[in-house]
Formats: sequence, C-alpha cells, structure tokens
Amino acid sequence: MSFPMQNTANAQAIVARPPMRPSDADQYLLLTAKGAAWTTDPLAATAFESMREATRAAMRLPSAVRAFGMPLRSEVEAHSLH
Repeated sequence: MSFPMQNTANAQAIVARPPMRPSDADQYLLLTAKGAAWTTDPLAATAFESMREATRAAMRLPSAVRAFGMPLRSEVEAHSLH
C-alpha cells in the first residue's frame, strides 16, 4: 500500500473538492495526525505518488464531500493564476 507523500517534488496528485459557494476558494485535502483537514493552498495539501492513490483517498471520504483526485502540477498552476 502506498502512503501519501509530503515531498511534492516526486508527487503527482492531490485531492481537491469544489467550493461550497462560488465565492469560496477550492479546497485541498491535508492529512494530519489528527485526521483530515482542508486547505486552500495546493502546495500545503497532502501529495500522493499517483492519480490512483489520490482518487482512492478521495473515494474513502464521506460521499457528501465530493472530492476528486487532481494532477498536482495543473492545480498549482491554476492556483498561481488567481
């Protein structure tokens, strides 16, 4: 079983969820010792070594969250445009 990585140099994907309201920022999964939390910074999010692992983590969240595995590079680039 693969574990999330904090070293973003080798990371391929993160888990994202859409904003609750149009005025809200995108949110990214941050796994900590205390459990799951959400951050608006994709670089601070927990990075996974593959899209498969990120999608697997997203599917383990409650269905009301509607989270998705996303490529890290595209999310970081999109975040830098705002």
